[in-house]
Amino acid sequence: MKHRPATVVALALAALFAATVSGCASTPVASVTSVSATPSAEAIAPTPTPTPSVAATDAPVVVEELGKGEQDAAVDVEVAGPTQVAFRRITLHPGAGTGKHCHDGQLIAVVEQGTFTHYAPIYPGGVHVYQAGDSIVEGAHYVHEGKNEGTEDVVLLVTYVIPEGDPLAETDLSHCDPEQPAE
Repeated sequence: MKHRPATVVALALAALFAATVSGCASTPVASVTSVSATPSAEAIAPTPTPTPSVAATDAPVVVEELGKGEQDAAVDVEVAGPTQVAFRRITLHPGAGTGKHCHDGQLIAVVEQGTFTHYAPIYPGGVHVYQAGDSIVEGAHYVHEGKNEGTEDVVLLVTYVIPEGDPLAETDLSHCDPEQPAE
């Protein structure tokens, strides 16, 4: 397996940060217990409202667990060349979907809330349903679509690892390979 320096460095820094923060067990940390949003005509992502176990100013490090999911298989994230990393919270209201698209890189997501139906050629029968607490890994270039076919909002916490300058989601399907399975 050939590693790309930018990806290896980014992943190593993320692992180092996670190990450093998780190693601060004796340090008081805040925990998120509620999420609030300000309604308006345009969609606004919810903002976490920390409820600290101690005053936030007393803690030298504050950690907010935004989501956690598990994968049964190994995860290999590799993107050629300079890489951008982006984090998003995406909310799909009942009946909404992402539309068909692909990615030039890879992404890892956690279903924070709801039931997410994912249509892609990588699954037997072309569909897989994810519940709150499940994680999703999407490879590069295959066409897929996510939908909220339930009655409550689906909230996804998504990390994109995409070549620098490329869109996070490619909606021009001529740039995708509809038969390409996940790598």
